[in-house]
Amino acid sequence: MAEEHGSPDRQAGGAGPDRPAERPAEEARRALVSEGSYLMEPGAVATCLGVDEQGWSAFAAHWEDLAPDTYAAELGTRRLRRHGRFRLSRAGELQAQEHADFVQPQRSNPLYVGVDRRFEPLTAAFAGEPVLASLIRLLGRVAACLDDADAWDVQVHPFRIMAGANSEGEPTPEGRHRDGVTLVTSLLIGRENATGGQSTVYGMDGTARRTTTLSRPGTLLLGDDRVTLHGVSPIHPRDTARPARRDVLVTTLAPH
Repeated sequence: MAEEHGSPDRQAGGAGPDRPAERPAEEARRALVSEGSYLMEPGAVATCLGVDEQGWSAFAAHWEDLAPDTYAAELGTRRLRRHGRFRLSRAGELQAQEHADFVQPQRSNPLYVGVDRRFEPLTAAFAGEPVLASLIRLLGRVAACLDDADAWDVQVHPFRIMAGANSEGEPTPEGRHRDGVTLVTSLLIGRENATGGQSTVYGMDGTARRTTTLSRPGTLLLGDDRVTLHGVSPIHPRDTARPARRDVLVTTLAPH
């Protein structure tokens, strides 16, 4: 992500629709209400977050310090991840929450019904990242079009999906699913030597509404999780002599 425009908004209501940094958020709100999903390009994301290339590189470096996902390993998927929780108030106040098990509502993720999963927490440096705070506040402003929440429960999941010559990488081993939240988002951090990884947003009847491959770092896919399903196809190495990886940040918001 090389573009830099504007500066981070400090409060959820701190940017008006006439400001350049707010225009992509307004476009996202309109699309979510009318279509159920929206794809925000890297330049627009940089505008909203006020991040430059140096800041983005520092943010992406946290993906070098993730921990194995033992639950995915049981299914043969090589995946690294961490997990963080925050509370975002209507005024944009952001508070880290005590680390806890990750629990998804029943009838959302068919692979882990009734399973409380515990992952390694975000590192202190990751949790304190200005880019992360700006992203969460941006998503809070966007999610306001879907629900009138006094505060949001924000779940943060950095992932690294890996694949080798004899093993594919499964970003969503559970297949087509919901997360049981209001807003679900996926921000591409980077990918190397990877083919595949096609993201699809479906209507509740299974009809594909949007299909895209997140290929440029900083691309942000947003979905109204109340009315859509989503899934990502496996990744494979482009050059089978080297491993493939796909780094993303999945962030969800639900009323607190």
